[in-house]
Amino acid sequence: MAQRHPSAALREMMGETAAPPKASGLTVGSAIRDRRRRLGLTLQALAKSAGLSAPFLSQLERGLASPSLVSLTGIATALGVDINYFISVPKPRHVVRRGAAPEIIETGIPVEYHRLSGKHEERKMEALLIIVPGNLSAPVAQREGEGFWYVLEGELQVTMGGESFVLGPTDSAHFDQRHPYTIANPGPTPARILWVGTPALF
Repeated sequence: MAQRHPSAALREMMGETAAPPKASGLTVGSAIRDRRRRLGLTLQALAKSAGLSAPFLSQLERGLASPSLVSLTGIATALGVDINYFISVPKPRHVVRRGAAPEIIETGIPVEYHRLSGKHEERKMEALLIIVPGNLSAPVAQREGEGFWYVLEGELQVTMGGESFVLGPTDSAHFDQRHPYTIANPGPTPARILWVGTPALF
């Protein structure tokens, strides 16, 4: 049986009570879960750092319990944010991107990435304009989340699970990126592709 942190019982007595999940809106639990995952922390690691029990944190993330102010302060400290991070909506920034001032992401490879989406830290989705030079093949890729590809100009060859298909202008593909896949530009001219997916890449 896992040893419980000595302050866990005390903190759970100070306001953590069972609560029905909220029907809509951003919950404290989802904000904690998203931040924890973004930092690559397990429930156990966060629980140890915050002085809480992992089962309670699990219930909290699923909207089945409510934290006390003391517990929320401990969680915020463990996640490196201010407590207001969980109880207020982040101020909007980087909402609009002007085509005349593109943000090109430097990657050190021939493929060019233009960021189209915002840069708020906890974004779930990213949108990129990808320019693939002619006669270029990319290595096998595999990641969490979904990917949506829309060809604006040129051709994009996609190979996934032994199946290969070529996308031309106005063609699109939407798939689970946990399946290994490769992309290539088989033609001599650059291909311009709109990519939208989760999670954010950059």
